[in-house]
Amino acid sequence: MSLSFIGFFIILLIVSLLISGKVTPIVAMVLPPIIGALLAGFTFSEIGGFFEEGIGSVISVAIMFIFAIIFFGIMQDVGLFDPMINKMVALSRGNVITISVVTVLIATVAQLDGSGASTFLITVPALLPVYNRLKMNPYLLLLLVGGAASIMNMLPWAGPLGRTASVLGVDVTELWRPLIPIQISGIVLMIVLAVFLGMREQRRIIKKYGSLEIAATAEQLEYDPDMTEKSDTSTKEKSKLLWLNSILALAVIGVLVSGLIPAGLAFMIGVSIALPINFPHVKDQMETIRAHAPNALTMASIILAAGLFLGILNGTGMLTAIANDIVSVLPATIAPFLHLIVGILGVPFELILSTDAYYFALLPVVEQIATGFGIDSLSTSYSMIIGNIVGTFVSPLAPAVWLALGLSGLEMGRHLRYSVFWMWGLSLVLIVIAIFIGLIQV
Repeated sequence: MSLSFIGFFIILLIVSLLISGKVTPIVAMVLPPIIGALLAGFTFSEIGGFFEEGIGSVISVAIMFIFAIIFFGIMQDVGLFDPMINKMVALSRGNVITISVVTVLIATVAQLDGSGASTFLITVPALLPVYNRLKMNPYLLLLLVGGAASIMNMLPWAGPLGRTASVLGVDVTELWRPLIPIQISGIVLMIVLAVFLGMREQRRIIKKYGSLEIAATAEQLEYDPDMTEKSDTSTKEKSKLLWLNSILALAVIGVLVSGLIPAGLAFMIGVSIALPINFPHVKDQMETIRAHAPNALTMASIILAAGLFLGILNGTGMLTAIANDIVSVLPATIAPFLHLIVGILGVPFELILSTDAYYFALLPVVEQIATGFGIDSLSTSYSMIIGNIVGTFVSPLAPAVWLALGLSGLEMGRHLRYSVFWMWGLSLVLIVIAIFIGLIQV
């Protein structure tokens, strides 16, 4: 069997298993790639080499997962986000639409550093409690953050444009400037989508709870009466160190955005400072770590499994074979429109191809074919960038998505079902806009 067929089958099986929710992501991303590699004729020794290469590429991300989840877990435990949550709820007066729009705006600013991981680290821990308080669907949070971050990911210092510029041999800043109108249009569309989905979510909440006010207080009504006194005491204790925890959180995020040290080290230091500040006794520190360790280790194990998956698909050459064979089987009659077709299918491609495979394997082949029919190389690249990039933070191949899921305690399958339709629709609208303003040649 060909490498591309096996690779495509592996990816399709993994995505299907993740969507079905019948097995854990670890099972889905470990067994199918190993079986596929064996079917392709690779030995266990070679698979071991692919494993080491794959793990080496994600180990720093796994470390960041562990300590980021513990750090923000501590910050939530000590009530760091409570004042902001209460303020946002008060200012919005329970307005779900306002919260949805604010989510898009915060994610837009957070993504200015070009790092999806830092965007989710900044937005999810801060906004998820607000969504929970107002009984909003947390998958809406991931959709809005992911969509806004994807649009901003067209920045020249983000990955996709850098990869494209290296393939085409052009200056990345020159490649980015024509995309500014697309970014502006994308953010506007995300705000419109936030209003629409916010209105839909508001109707759902009112239908379920009777009113937004009742929904916002439902959690308090479910508390045991004996918890009131404990909660008051806990709040008093939390307020004493609130300012110190705020400085620590801002410092960690500042270091994260600046890139002075690796993200994993930044959170490792943050956890080491936060524990003795908030829990003077060693016993309490260990209990806090144990409380958040299951979630942290679960997500770290998933990202390590993803490392095996990517290591096998890259090491065996399956991803490159998929990209080449997809192009080779296309009918000659549609070849002149290949760049547009690939752009339209950009979001589905994001679910089955890694970013490197898409830009380093698929883009050169499509660009070469399109050039033969008089399509400018930049037109091809813009079609593929705009069509694909919106789906960046929906794909199970993106480590930042797993970080977001770990921080929010949500499932990949449900995230895919909730978000793919809207993200694909957004990419298609942006492609139409790009064609209208002449950015994409038809």
